[in-house]
Amino acid sequence: MLVASQRQADLVTAWRVVRDGFGDHDVPSTLMEVTMLGYDDQLVEIESVAAVLD
Repeated sequence: MLVASQRQADLVTAWRVVRDGFGDHDVPSTLMEVTMLGYDDQLVEIESVAAVLD
């Protein structure tokens, strides 16, 4: 999930949604703060891999 906001409360709200979606499982995460991007309308690409154990 990518959240862009200048308010910490928005990040906390987004994190709670993610955490609640995982239920009783620990949620792997990385939080990175970016104050601004280099160009107007610049996009950010994030790649992830998930594995489910039987």
